Order: sequence, then C-alpha cells, then structure tokens
Amino acid sequence: AEPLYKRAITIGEKSLGPDHPSLATRLNNLAGLFKAQGKYDEAEPLFKRDIAICEKSLGPDHPDLATSLNNLGLLFKAQGKYDE
Repeated sequence: AEPLYKRAITIGEKSLGPDHPSLATRLNNLAGLFKAQGKYDEAEPLFKRDIAICEKSLGPDHPDLATSLNNLGLLFKAQGKYDE
C-alpha cells in the first residue's frame, strides 16, 4: 500500500499543485497507514501538512479540516500525548 500512496501523492503534487484538497486527502491516507503500522514519527508530519492544506484551501470551518484534526488527535492519543 505504501508505494501506491506515495505514487498518488507524487502525481497529485505534479498535476494538482502542493495546496490542492485532493492532495491533502492523499497525505491523510498515507499518514493513516503509518499510524496503523505504529510509524508515528512518519505519520505526524503528513497529518500536519494535510491540516495546513485544508486550512489554506478549504477554510477554518470546513468538515474535511475537522476530520484531519481528528485524525491527528487520534495519532496523539495512540502515543499517549494527551496534552497536544
């Protein structure tokens, strides 16, 4: 799965640009895979980049941003980072 997610991200960056909401979804998907594998240090920057793209392209009150924030929260929960 990882090579496919990474390929999808590369294609999205080239064809859609670095701030497109579809790219955010792809980043979130790869981050979710890393979270499931326990690769938390690899997942966190992807979730954060996803959030930054959503905030910039969709606005601060969009439901997709809420989903991304929730996913990062679940990552922190899995790591025992309850204050983050």
